[in-house]
Amino acid sequence: MDHAPDHHAFSIIVVPADGEQLRLAPGQSVSFGRERPPERPGEAHVTVAHDGVSRRAGRIAAEGAFWKLSNLSGRQTYVVENPEGAGEHVKVAPGRLDAPIPFEFSRLVLPAADDLLRVVDVWAPRHDYHDQLTPVSGQATTAAFPLDRSKRYFLVLAALCEPRLRGDALAATPTVDQVAQRLHPVWPAANRTTIQWNIDYLATKLRLKAGPDEVACGGRMHGKKDAVAALAVRFDLVGEDDLALLEGVTT
Repeated sequence: MDHAPDHHAFSIIVVPADGEQLRLAPGQSVSFGRERPPERPGEAHVTVAHDGVSRRAGRIAAEGAFWKLSNLSGRQTYVVENPEGAGEHVKVAPGRLDAPIPFEFSRLVLPAADDLLRVVDVWAPRHDYHDQLTPVSGQATTAAFPLDRSKRYFLVLAALCEPRLRGDALAATPTVDQVAQRLHPVWPAANRTTIQWNIDYLATKLRLKAGPDEVACGGRMHGKKDAVAALAVRFDLVGEDDLALLEGVTT
């Protein structure tokens, strides 16, 4: 797998099943398949080493707040699932170009011989909103911290911040296991893997960056859940009223 340039104004994040994240700015794309397309040598590529996958299987292209999928297969329909939906998905027919994908979280699934391959996850954390204080012709405003209270990552955020929101400003951030246990009544499938995945996504969505020492050691950010909780409490991204979500109460 080859890496795309890391642009500050990225639009989507492609997360291969067995590789590092690729951040794509609007207009950039990443191809996937058994082989890199020779006519696009500078394009990022995710190699899918399976005989049942086309050599040039498809392409993911970033737009502003969503992404597009091109199915370059001549025979196979591709499915893009919404992992947070109740079976919500988009089917992309063979040969279809630039099919728009509306989900904030997406999972691209390819049929390959007797297998169903989860090739990549795609995150689309950017949300643009019309600024009603400016003229209609003005540019859309990108939200500083665009959070959706209906998503599971917000449940994870509320659980991480709960001790501080209940009045103990010096409380330690709950562990991943404690968060999973706290959320079990409203999210029975929560476990260490799903909670850590959501913490990683929150760190990306809140634009947290590794410190200089971490960058020098490969860029992996340590203390991620503590940084997420601290930022959320500092900027009132989650409040005491949001703790009702942990009990299954929507407001």
